Amino acid sequence: MIYRGRFAPSPTGPLHFGSLVAAVASYLDARAAGGEWLVRMEDVDLPRCISGADLDILQTLDAYGFQWDGSVMYQTQRTAAYQGALDALSAKDLAYPCSCSRREVGEGPYRGTCRNGIRDPGKPVAWRVRSDEIDDFVIKRSDGLFAYQLAVVVDDAAQGITHVVRGADLLDSTPRQNWLQQALGYPIPQYLHVPVATNAAGEKLSKQTLAPALSRKDIALEIRRALLFLGQPENDSLAAAIPAWNSAVIPAPGRFHDSVQSGIPGRPAEFTL
Repeated sequence: MIYRGRFAPSPTGPLHFGSLVAAVASYLDARAAGGEWLVRMEDVDLPRCISGADLDILQTLDAYGFQWDGSVMYQTQRTAAYQGALDALSAKDLAYPCSCSRREVGEGPYRGTCRNGIRDPGKPVAWRVRSDEIDDFVIKRSDGLFAYQLAVVVDDAAQGITHVVRGADLLDSTPRQNWLQQALGYPIPQYLHVPVATNAAGEKLSKQTLAPALSRKDIALEIRRALLFLGQPENDSLAAAIPAWNSAVIPAPGRFHDSVQSGIPGRPAEFTL
């Protein structure tokens, strides 16, 4: 079996240190196994995407020495495939329309209000899975956009992804995606979840928490920081880091403080498992 990994950023802004950690882990795991590494733009959530952010991401990856295989997939070009998957689930009675708003659902698992018929037929509907094992989560939103959980499963299957390396913040998504893979008859990739970088306030580094964009001037330093964050030997380039990659020494999934807070370049300030 050929190892096929992927990195799938959302073009909602520039890459930051948390993005780099995920990219480095997925890239090195693939290359150390002699496998392929693909890049996918997860732009399915159009209202959050920023024009030109995809090109900035690709230029940053290139500057850092990432070399991807094949062309870049864009989710906005995959709507027909997602609809086909939804139709297949609906035909098996594994998906149903739901008129409940996010406010009406509130916190916690969905209570199944629309499982046996739409409660408010005049309202826009989302589509949910019908599952007895996990929450009836949304796979198509009421605004007509497909949800991340369905899109990523369809795309991983289409691209023949065998290994998924990503942040521990997506641990809760894995059982949902596994459910969809089984329901759709797709193969289930192997998953590796790596620690998530946070800021001094304990918040995950993201565009929402105003994480600073990756520098294109201090590339060697940033790569060293990412490698140390992942428990790997120090190296100044991705090419040099491939032979030394060892996924077994990655710290257990948890929330890690960004090493920039420690005052010592490349050293994590604090971590919580």
